[in-house]
Amino acid sequence: MTGRPATLVLAAHGTRSAAGESTLSALAETVRRARPGHRVELSYLEISSPLLSDVLPAVRGPVVVVPLLLAGGYHAHIDLPEVIASRRPDAVVAGWLGPHRLLTSALARKLARAGLRATDAVLLGAAGSSDPSALADVRAAAHRLAVRLARPVTAAFASAGSPSLEEAMERLGSTPAARVAIASYVLAPGHFHDRLASAGAGLVSDPLGPDPDVAALIWHRYDTALAGRHPLAPRSPGLHQASL
Repeated sequence: MTGRPATLVLAAHGTRSAAGESTLSALAETVRRARPGHRVELSYLEISSPLLSDVLPAVRGPVVVVPLLLAGGYHAHIDLPEVIASRRPDAVVAGWLGPHRLLTSALARKLARAGLRATDAVLLGAAGSSDPSALADVRAAAHRLAVRLARPVTAAFASAGSPSLEEAMERLGSTPAARVAIASYVLAPGHFHDRLASAGAGLVSDPLGPDPDVAALIWHRYDTALAGRHPLAPRSPGLHQASL
């Protein structure tokens, strides 16, 4: 790809939360400010608008799609490749975001801002998935956070996945920890963050949102995808591994 920079198209899942859409728009703006002169478009796989299937054909010139997904799973392996194949087969597709040290930094910072104590037991609260590889991505992110915080961190899932959020809270309730802190492993407010907030923890950090480290990671995924120029194929989990 030569000439003008490839357009960065952000592909989020979609949400019925107005606050969630506003947060994702703010993240897109943070990404734009990080590299003036690059065109950045926010799109969604479903529910919200504009849809990725509508944005891709409207963009002229080279395109790099970065999935705003924290783990693999159905949307990364099936939905996204199908849209690319049908609407913009020449697009270069980056790996999903997590796990990565920049996300770890953002999580640790948000926990600190929320008032994390040295005696708190920590959960990494994620949406969940029926895909074992997606759950493995989240558990790897929990391990990275545990290393950063120098204490155990348990991955817990608000939907599919084990342990469930409720199971993890019950287990930690029987430990000597003074309280439970949940690191919110979601990008924006919405259904899943609401589940974390209502789980009864002593504190819940804010969603990752328009964090500068998240924006830096998005550009890292963009650069890595351009360097490799690999289209994302269904069930191709290795794309993101080289750039962790």
